[in-house]
Amino acid sequence: MSLKSPFLKGLQEEMRMRGYSIRTEKTYLYWIKAFINFHHKRHPETMGTEEVT
Repeated sequence: MSLKSPFLKGLQEEMRMRGYSIRTEKTYLYWIKAFINFHHKRHPETMGTEEVT
């Protein structure tokens, strides 16, 4: 999986180091990207508790 975002690349590397299965890695990255896009790519620091949790 080719990732452009340094943030997502870092998450992918961390999951690989921890020995997550490729399927788990793809699923986690899918939902992380969906969360980011749902919130219009806003940084969590600029969102309230209700939006982040």
